[in-house]
Amino acid sequence: MTRIVDYELFEVPPRWLFLRIETSDGVVGWGEPVVEGRSKTVKAAVEELMDTYLLGEPVNPIEDHWQTMYRGGFYRGGPVLMSAIAGIDQALWDAKGKALGVPVYELLGGAARERIEVYQWIGGDRPSDVAEEAKRKVEQGFSALKMNATEEIERLDDPAAVEAAVDRLRQVREAVGDEVDIGVDFHGRVTKPMAKRLAAALEPYEPMFIEEPVLPEQNDALPDIAAHTTIPIATGERMYSRWDFKQVFENGAVDVIQPDLSHAGGITEVKKIAAMAEAYDVALAPHCPLGPIALASCIQVDACSPNATIQEQSLNIHYNETSDVLDYLADPSVFDYEDGYVSIPDAPGLGIEINEAHVREQAEKDVDWHNPVWRHDDGSVAEW
Repeated sequence: MTRIVDYELFEVPPRWLFLRIETSDGVVGWGEPVVEGRSKTVKAAVEELMDTYLLGEPVNPIEDHWQTMYRGGFYRGGPVLMSAIAGIDQALWDAKGKALGVPVYELLGGAARERIEVYQWIGGDRPSDVAEEAKRKVEQGFSALKMNATEEIERLDDPAAVEAAVDRLRQVREAVGDEVDIGVDFHGRVTKPMAKRLAAALEPYEPMFIEEPVLPEQNDALPDIAAHTTIPIATGERMYSRWDFKQVFENGAVDVIQPDLSHAGGITEVKKIAAMAEAYDVALAPHCPLGPIALASCIQVDACSPNATIQEQSLNIHYNETSDVLDYLADPSVFDYEDGYVSIPDAPGLGIEINEAHVREQAEKDVDWHNPVWRHDDGSVAEW
């Protein structure tokens, strides 16, 4: 019986944590367990889970491993534990698929599509120069874009702040036309009253969705916001399990869910969240501003989820200043984007080959990424 015999963790730039597990048959599986800006904390959680529950255990019973890691501890959920579980889960699926010689999606019911549309980020943290950047990305072949709606925004901000957000979206829409989708990310920076005002003001320019219009702890406000707009509402990057998603499915306010395959319990859990969403006529668009292992995991779930609609990917995103997604792959062509889509891979496991020598080289560097702390004009902390 093939067992888990060893593991290693690698903190690599720009802000990622990779997990390598090895089996008694010599098969290697890769996962990406990380909370951006909290990689050392998640690293400790992965070590605790691997040492306590998984070393020496058989690879194949992944569902039982998931249940053990989640339910074996009295305290459950949250970003750190669920991200640690997520990366381990990815690595287990990668190893199992490689051992059986099939892509992970074949073990989850088989492919429901041949390719999935992707979107490209524009504009940076404080969105600027969006029209020119949008035109360049469309010329490169992307058919969907996403940008931040605002920079810092006050709890009750002035009309100029609303108009600035509208003007940015207007510029992009005029630059790329009506055949390009434009997602607008509120990034949890916006309070309920401002979310209602912004949604109404942005509506004439028909964004693909407004993302995380309020923080997850304010999800009870989503029905009220949805009543003020016909724009599809997306959320979920800071929700970590099917139990976190129950409320938004039941209140009917969300049209697109965005669980993160490196935060929401991995492939095992997100496949279940996707199936729940399908029952509520909610689309799946996994969150992924991360590295190649996270993206590969997303695509495996996209492949076998009928309600998957579009996939975030982080090539050239504003966070990737020192290393990028393709740098860690032995064959970067697996993520070639054609006509705004990426093909579903047919290689075993997660469908990618990690350049292990490059990972080890990059892991020698000092990696200490943390998100900025923004402040309002009065000195109080602003949402980033």
